[in-house]
Amino acid sequence: MNYNEILNNGSNYLKKYNFKNSLLESELLLSKVLNKKREDLILNSKNILKIKEIKKFNEFLLRRKRYEPIAYILGFKYFWKFKFITDKSVLIPRPDTELIVEESLKHIPKNISKKILDIGTGSGCIAISILKERSKCVVTGLDLSIKAINVAKSNAKLHHLGNKINFVNIDIDKYNSYNYDLIISNPPYINSIELNRLDDDIKFHEPKLALFGGIDGFKSIKKVVVRSNKLLKRNGKLILEIGSKQKFKTMKILKENGYYVNKISKDLSGKDRCIVSTKL
Repeated sequence: MNYNEILNNGSNYLKKYNFKNSLLESELLLSKVLNKKREDLILNSKNILKIKEIKKFNEFLLRRKRYEPIAYILGFKYFWKFKFITDKSVLIPRPDTELIVEESLKHIPKNISKKILDIGTGSGCIAISILKERSKCVVTGLDLSIKAINVAKSNAKLHHLGNKINFVNIDIDKYNSYNYDLIISNPPYINSIELNRLDDDIKFHEPKLALFGGIDGFKSIKKVVVRSNKLLKRNGKLILEIGSKQKFKTMKILKENGYYVNKISKDLSGKDRCIVSTKL
Protein backbone atom coordinates (compact mmCIF):
# COMPACT_ATOMS: atom_id res chain seq x y z
CA MET A 1 0.00 0.00 0.00
CA ASN A 2 1.34 3.45 -0.92
CA TYR A 3 1.02 6.81 0.90
CA ASN A 4 -1.91 7.97 -1.22
CA GLU A 5 -3.90 4.78 -0.70
CA ILE A 6 -3.43 4.64 3.06
CA LEU A 7 -4.30 8.34 3.43
CA ASN A 8 -7.56 7.79 1.56
CA ASN A 9 -8.33 4.72 3.66
CA GLY A 10 -7.61 6.64 6.85
CA SER A 11 -9.69 9.61 5.76
CA ASN A 12 -12.67 7.42 4.85
CA TYR A 13 -12.40 5.57 8.16
CA LEU A 14 -12.44 8.77 10.21
CA LYS A 15 -15.19 10.28 8.06
CA LYS A 16 -17.34 7.25 8.90
CA TYR A 17 -17.14 8.33 12.57
CA ASN A 18 -18.00 11.95 11.74
CA PHE A 19 -14.56 13.49 12.11
CA LYS A 20 -14.76 16.74 10.12
CA ASN A 21 -11.08 17.12 9.18
CA SER A 22 -10.58 13.46 8.32
CA LEU A 23 -8.00 13.91 5.52
CA LEU A 24 -5.93 16.43 7.48
CA GLU A 25 -5.94 14.18 10.55
CA SER A 26 -5.03 11.18 8.42
CA GLU A 27 -2.07 13.13 7.01
CA LEU A 28 -0.94 14.22 10.48
CA LEU A 29 -1.08 10.66 11.78
CA LEU A 30 0.87 9.25 8.85
CA SER A 31 3.42 12.06 9.22
CA LYS A 32 3.89 10.95 12.83
CA VAL A 33 4.32 7.29 11.82
CA LEU A 34 6.91 8.09 9.13
CA ASN A 35 8.50 11.07 10.90
CA LYS A 36 8.04 13.14 7.75
CA LYS A 37 6.40 16.47 6.92
CA ARG A 38 2.92 16.43 5.38
CA GLU A 39 4.38 17.97 2.23
CA ASP A 40 6.67 14.95 1.83
CA LEU A 41 3.67 12.61 1.85
CA ILE A 42 2.08 14.49 -1.02
CA LEU A 43 5.30 14.76 -3.04
CA ASN A 44 6.01 11.04 -2.55
CA SER A 45 2.47 9.71 -2.72
CA LYS A 46 3.48 6.53 -4.58
CA ASN A 47 6.00 5.44 -1.95
CA ILE A 48 5.22 2.01 -0.45
CA LEU A 49 4.73 1.56 3.30
CA LYS A 50 6.26 -1.20 5.39
CA ILE A 51 3.89 -3.57 7.23
CA LYS A 52 4.94 -2.22 10.64
CA GLU A 53 4.17 1.33 9.45
CA ILE A 54 0.69 0.33 8.30
CA LYS A 55 0.09 -1.37 11.65
CA LYS A 56 1.19 1.74 13.58
CA PHE A 57 -1.02 3.99 11.45
CA ASN A 58 -4.03 1.73 12.10
CA GLU A 59 -3.30 1.86 15.85
CA PHE A 60 -3.38 5.67 15.68
CA LEU A 61 -6.68 5.59 13.78
CA LEU A 62 -8.19 3.38 16.46
CA ARG A 63 -7.06 5.80 19.19
CA ARG A 64 -8.61 8.69 17.27
CA LYS A 65 -11.84 6.74 16.79
CA ARG A 66 -12.04 6.62 20.60
CA TYR A 67 -11.89 10.44 20.56
CA GLU A 68 -8.36 10.70 21.89
CA PRO A 69 -7.28 14.24 20.92
CA ILE A 70 -4.96 14.41 17.93
CA ALA A 71 -2.46 16.47 20.00
CA TYR A 72 -2.06 13.59 22.47
CA ILE A 73 -1.53 11.04 19.70
CA LEU A 74 1.02 13.26 17.97
CA GLY A 75 2.59 14.22 21.30
CA PHE A 76 2.79 17.92 20.49
CA LYS A 77 0.79 21.07 19.72
CA TYR A 78 1.80 24.43 18.29
CA PHE A 79 1.03 27.48 20.44
CA TRP A 80 1.92 31.12 19.76
CA LYS A 81 4.97 30.60 17.47
CA PHE A 82 6.33 27.47 19.07
CA LYS A 83 5.96 23.69 19.36
CA PHE A 84 5.10 22.17 22.76
CA ILE A 85 5.14 18.62 24.08
CA THR A 86 1.65 17.53 25.14
CA ASP A 87 0.30 14.45 26.86
CA LYS A 88 -2.82 13.51 28.83
CA SER A 89 -1.47 15.12 32.02
CA VAL A 90 -1.79 18.64 30.56
CA LEU A 91 -4.52 20.68 28.93
CA ILE A 92 -4.02 20.99 25.18
CA PRO A 93 -2.84 24.54 24.33
CA ARG A 94 -5.54 26.48 22.47
CA PRO A 95 -5.37 29.50 20.15
CA ASP A 96 -7.72 31.50 22.41
CA THR A 97 -5.20 31.23 25.26
CA GLU A 98 -2.65 33.08 23.11
CA LEU A 99 -4.55 36.21 24.21
CA ILE A 100 -2.77 35.94 27.57
CA VAL A 101 0.61 36.03 25.80
CA GLU A 102 -0.50 38.89 23.56
CA GLU A 103 -1.78 41.04 26.44
CA SER A 104 1.21 40.22 28.66
CA LEU A 105 3.73 41.35 26.04
CA LYS A 106 2.02 44.75 25.86
CA HIS A 107 2.99 45.31 29.50
CA ILE A 108 6.58 44.09 29.24
CA PRO A 109 8.94 46.46 27.40
CA LYS A 110 11.69 44.71 25.43
CA ASN A 111 15.02 44.39 27.27
CA ILE A 112 13.34 45.09 30.64
CA SER A 113 13.30 42.47 33.40
CA LYS A 114 9.90 41.74 34.92
CA LYS A 115 9.10 39.18 37.60
CA ILE A 116 6.28 36.93 36.30
CA LEU A 117 4.19 34.18 37.93
CA ASP A 118 2.11 31.68 35.95
CA ILE A 119 -0.55 30.01 38.12
CA GLY A 120 -1.66 26.61 36.78
CA THR A 121 1.11 26.47 34.21
CA GLY A 122 0.18 23.06 32.69
CA SER A 123 2.46 22.42 29.71
CA GLY A 124 4.24 25.73 30.41
CA CYS A 125 3.24 27.04 26.99
CA ILE A 126 2.15 30.52 28.18
CA ALA A 127 5.14 31.15 30.44
CA ILE A 128 7.65 29.80 27.90
CA SER A 129 6.12 31.78 25.01
CA ILE A 130 6.42 35.02 27.02
CA LEU A 131 9.99 34.25 28.03
CA LYS A 132 10.92 33.47 24.41
CA GLU A 133 9.71 36.97 23.48
CA ARG A 134 11.06 38.76 26.59
CA SER A 135 14.29 37.00 27.52
CA LYS A 136 15.24 39.39 30.35
CA CYS A 137 12.23 38.35 32.46
CA VAL A 138 12.26 36.02 35.46
CA VAL A 139 9.43 33.48 35.27
CA THR A 140 7.98 30.95 37.73
CA GLY A 141 5.23 28.45 36.85
CA LEU A 142 3.09 26.71 39.48
CA ASP A 143 0.92 23.63 39.14
CA LEU A 144 -0.84 21.18 41.45
CA SER A 145 0.04 18.26 39.14
CA ILE A 146 3.57 16.87 39.35
CA LYS A 147 3.03 15.23 35.96
CA ALA A 148 2.16 18.61 34.43
CA ILE A 149 5.26 20.13 36.02
CA ASN A 150 7.39 17.41 34.41
CA VAL A 151 5.88 18.19 30.98
CA ALA A 152 6.51 21.91 31.54
CA LYS A 153 10.14 21.19 32.45
CA SER A 154 10.52 19.10 29.27
CA ASN A 155 9.13 21.99 27.23
CA ALA A 156 11.50 24.47 28.89
CA LYS A 157 14.39 22.16 28.02
CA LEU A 158 13.09 21.80 24.45
CA HIS A 159 13.25 25.60 24.09
CA HIS A 160 16.64 25.90 25.83
CA LEU A 161 15.10 27.67 28.82
CA GLY A 162 15.65 24.98 31.45
CA ASN A 163 17.85 27.30 33.53
CA LYS A 164 15.73 30.42 33.00
CA ILE A 165 12.32 29.32 34.21
CA ASN A 166 11.40 27.73 37.53
CA PHE A 167 8.50 25.25 37.75
CA VAL A 168 7.10 24.41 41.19
CA ASN A 169 4.63 21.68 42.18
CA ILE A 170 2.57 23.60 44.78
CA ASP A 171 -0.89 24.97 45.60
CA ILE A 172 -1.05 28.74 45.18
CA ASP A 173 -2.31 29.07 48.78
CA LYS A 174 0.98 27.65 50.03
CA TYR A 175 3.22 29.71 47.77
CA ASN A 176 4.99 32.62 49.47
CA SER A 177 7.21 34.49 47.02
CA TYR A 178 6.12 38.11 46.63
CA ASN A 179 6.58 41.31 44.61
CA TYR A 180 5.56 40.04 41.18
CA ASP A 181 5.16 42.58 38.36
CA LEU A 182 2.78 40.33 36.45
CA ILE A 183 0.67 37.30 37.30
CA ILE A 184 -0.94 35.27 34.53
CA SER A 185 -3.35 32.37 34.79
CA ASN A 186 -5.62 30.16 32.72
CA PRO A 187 -7.45 28.65 35.71
CA PRO A 188 -10.03 25.85 35.53
CA TYR A 189 -13.35 27.61 34.88
CA ILE A 190 -15.78 25.00 33.54
CA ASN A 191 -18.84 24.54 35.79
CA SER A 192 -20.67 21.27 36.56
CA ILE A 193 -23.29 21.65 33.82
CA GLU A 194 -20.83 22.69 31.11
CA LEU A 195 -18.44 19.86 32.06
CA ASN A 196 -21.03 17.27 31.03
CA ARG A 197 -21.68 19.09 27.75
CA LEU A 198 -18.05 19.13 26.59
CA ASP A 199 -17.07 17.23 23.45
CA ASP A 200 -16.02 13.65 24.12
CA ASP A 201 -12.37 14.27 23.21
CA ILE A 202 -12.16 16.93 25.95
CA LYS A 203 -14.49 15.33 28.51
CA PHE A 204 -12.92 11.87 28.46
CA HIS A 205 -9.27 12.66 27.78
CA GLU A 206 -8.14 16.08 29.04
CA PRO A 207 -7.33 16.44 32.77
CA LYS A 208 -10.36 17.43 34.85
CA LEU A 209 -8.01 19.15 37.30
CA ALA A 210 -7.27 21.69 34.56
CA LEU A 211 -10.92 22.04 33.45
CA PHE A 212 -13.31 21.88 36.40
CA GLY A 213 -13.72 25.16 38.27
CA GLY A 214 -16.22 24.00 40.87
CA ILE A 215 -20.02 23.89 40.77
CA ASP A 216 -20.33 27.49 39.52
CA GLY A 217 -17.00 27.60 37.65
CA PHE A 218 -15.56 30.36 39.86
CA LYS A 219 -13.73 28.42 42.57
CA SER A 220 -10.26 28.68 40.99
CA ILE A 221 -10.84 32.18 39.59
CA LYS A 222 -11.63 33.50 43.11
CA LYS A 223 -8.63 31.70 44.56
CA VAL A 224 -6.25 33.16 41.97
CA VAL A 225 -7.65 36.68 42.36
CA VAL A 226 -7.48 36.66 46.17
CA ARG A 227 -4.01 35.12 46.40
CA SER A 228 -2.57 37.26 43.60
CA ASN A 229 -3.44 40.39 45.58
CA LYS A 230 -0.89 39.27 48.18
CA LEU A 231 1.77 38.26 45.65
CA LEU A 232 1.61 41.23 43.26
CA LYS A 233 3.41 44.54 43.61
CA ARG A 234 1.23 47.61 43.80
CA ASN A 235 0.23 48.51 40.22
CA GLY A 236 1.17 44.97 39.16
CA LYS A 237 -0.98 43.32 36.47
CA LEU A 238 -3.17 40.24 36.76
CA ILE A 239 -4.13 38.71 33.40
CA LEU A 240 -6.75 35.94 33.48
CA GLU A 241 -8.47 33.71 30.97
CA ILE A 242 -12.19 33.27 31.73
CA GLY A 243 -15.25 31.51 30.34
CA SER A 244 -17.28 33.41 27.77
CA LYS A 245 -20.11 34.11 30.25
CA GLN A 246 -17.96 34.93 33.27
CA LYS A 247 -17.06 38.56 32.54
CA PHE A 248 -19.39 40.38 34.93
CA LYS A 249 -18.93 38.13 37.95
CA THR A 250 -15.14 38.05 37.47
CA MET A 251 -15.09 41.86 37.26
CA LYS A 252 -17.06 41.98 40.51
CA ILE A 253 -14.62 39.58 42.22
CA LEU A 254 -11.67 41.66 40.99
CA LYS A 255 -13.13 44.96 42.21
CA GLU A 256 -14.03 43.49 45.61
CA ASN A 257 -10.41 42.37 45.99
CA GLY A 258 -8.69 45.64 45.16
CA TYR A 259 -8.20 45.57 41.40
CA TYR A 260 -8.98 47.99 38.60
CA VAL A 261 -10.21 46.29 35.42
CA ASN A 262 -8.22 47.67 32.46
CA LYS A 263 -9.47 45.63 29.56
CA ILE A 264 -11.50 42.63 28.42
CA SER A 265 -10.23 40.95 25.25
CA LYS A 266 -12.32 38.80 22.94
CA ASP A 267 -11.24 35.48 21.48
CA LEU A 268 -11.26 34.39 17.83
CA SER A 269 -15.02 33.74 18.05
CA GLY A 270 -15.71 37.22 19.41
CA LYS A 271 -16.39 35.96 22.96
CA ASP A 272 -15.06 37.57 26.14
CA ARG A 273 -11.99 35.52 27.04
CA CYS A 274 -9.23 37.49 28.78
CA ILE A 275 -9.33 40.10 31.57
CA VAL A 276 -6.44 42.49 32.24
CA SER A 277 -6.51 44.13 35.68
CA THR A 278 -4.24 46.19 37.95
CA LYS A 279 -3.69 45.82 41.68
CA LEU A 280 -4.50 49.17 43.29
